[in-house]
Amino acid sequence: MTSPLPPGTAPPAPWALLAELTHACPLHCPYCSNPLELTRRSRELSAEEWDDVFRQAADLGVVHTHLSGGEPLLRRDLTAVVAAAESAGIYTQLVTSGVGLSTAKMSALASAGLRSVQLSVQHADPVASDRIAGHRSFEAKGRAAALVRDAGLPLGVNVVLHRDNLDAVDDIVDLGVAWGAERIELANVQFHGWALRNRTALLPTRDQLSRAREAVERRRERLAGTVELVWVVPDYFDGVPKPCMGGWGAVSLTVAPDGAVLPCPASRDMLGPDVPNVRDRSLEWIWNSSPAFDRYRGTEWMSGPCGGCPRREIDFGGCRCQAHALTGDAARTDPACALSPDHALVRTLSRTPRADAPSADASRYVYRGPDRHHTEATRGVRR
Repeated sequence: MTSPLPPGTAPPAPWALLAELTHACPLHCPYCSNPLELTRRSRELSAEEWDDVFRQAADLGVVHTHLSGGEPLLRRDLTAVVAAAESAGIYTQLVTSGVGLSTAKMSALASAGLRSVQLSVQHADPVASDRIAGHRSFEAKGRAAALVRDAGLPLGVNVVLHRDNLDAVDDIVDLGVAWGAERIELANVQFHGWALRNRTALLPTRDQLSRAREAVERRRERLAGTVELVWVVPDYFDGVPKPCMGGWGAVSLTVAPDGAVLPCPASRDMLGPDVPNVRDRSLEWIWNSSPAFDRYRGTEWMSGPCGGCPRREIDFGGCRCQAHALTGDAARTDPACALSPDHALVRTLSRTPRADAPSADASRYVYRGPDRHHTEATRGVRR
């Protein structure tokens, strides 16, 4: 296959790695972007294999990794994984629900070299938070925030925004400030994995988004210089696509629990048999030469509206995974773009009337059930 990069152009070096340590998780969030078919625990990379991944990643240029999942705290060898990344010279941030974090575990992780923690939050109201998560977890989050703060590590709060919590943005920001967060990321839901399955229940109204935007701007002014507020724009409502991973195969890569290496965490189904694995090939070959990473690099692959668009070097044609999910063709312009011939697919959804007051009926969600991944993973987890 011919590279979509101009002749003689080498791929840029990556600087970020999303390390998905496990798909197991005690929560069942309806917006989860994990694949519907989860990796079994028996197929997960060992701590020794992660050590090799981090050393290869560092050689490529990676300087930062998110240790994520699922719930990474379910890995009994998490401390060893953190130590491996630290030994490779990679900055580590733990992305966690907080469920299972104890004083002893926090101390061990900090001693191993953990640099920061990002805590997921579903809502500022305990009842609503537990309902959205499909698990009683709100109290554990508060305890986890205190443990991170006591350990002297930077704390970030990450919130996926959707129909059931957009009207609580002010309260969520207040919660993050009270917990001592230095950064609060308010990310409007992206419809991959379980989020796509639950799209009808998660889609907000335009009025909700407008009110939430205004609230964020208001709070940014008040918190300037103290807490960073990040607003990740929604996909379906603005007519302007978001840059796809900062460019496909341009700045980051994802290593899945079983060693699959992806240009985007949602790209596994789209790539099919072309998914490379670090157990079979070196990370250097995967990044520089694999068809999976080379396919949508640069802009030479673009056709249709993207090919001549002045924004093609800014948004890179939008999300390849979303184009594939909605049209069946990953090379098409992201339907979130107003110039896309498929824009009606999302315009219709964004204009569908929905009640302004979200229902509190959790039966609207399709939750991942307590299958063998969850059952095996949560044995011995402190609740």
